[in-house]
Amino acid sequence: MAQAKRKKRFFDVEIPILKKETQLQAYELNELEGRILSYDLTRLLRGKNMLAQFKVSVKQDKAEASPIDVKILPSFIRRMVRKGTHQVDDSFVVETKEGKVIIKPFLITRRKVPRAIRTALRNSAKEILTDYAKERTPFQMFEDVLKNSLQKELSIRLKKIYPLSLCEIRILKIKA
Repeated sequence: MAQAKRKKRFFDVEIPILKKETQLQAYELNELEGRILSYDLTRLLRGKNMLAQFKVSVKQDKAEASPIDVKILPSFIRRMVRKGTHQVDDSFVVETKEGKVIIKPFLITRRKVPRAIRTALRNSAKEILTDYAKERTPFQMFEDVLKNSLQKELSIRLKKIYPLSLCEIRILKIKA
């Protein structure tokens, strides 16, 4: 007796934060529950090499993906860093309305600067992002990073300390 061969099918998965839809392959829709989906955002963000990861959840015969993290690829960072500049990195956990988020800002100064200025930039960025996160949900923060509104606000406020050539959120990740 030969067993009936099951065939994989494509199921639509909606990504509401991007207002896009993609397809994943599985035997049944229930198998998509909890699956991790990686999505390249380079084309959407006009050349900023960014990768997003989403977790798929199935509700009422519909698959929906919610963001887990977004990160800028190292190739983009290497392309942006020039000689005669300093880069300022940091990593910290902030409390949002609905949980905790790991944020890693990445700043590049226009010229080489003393350590005191880099420290001031780092501390100021941490303070600004902590205040920003307190009044938002992780979903809103992901939207702001994808729209570049969070980076723009951060850059404008840090410009008073020292002008930056690049102000990015390198990694934004929901802490489990």
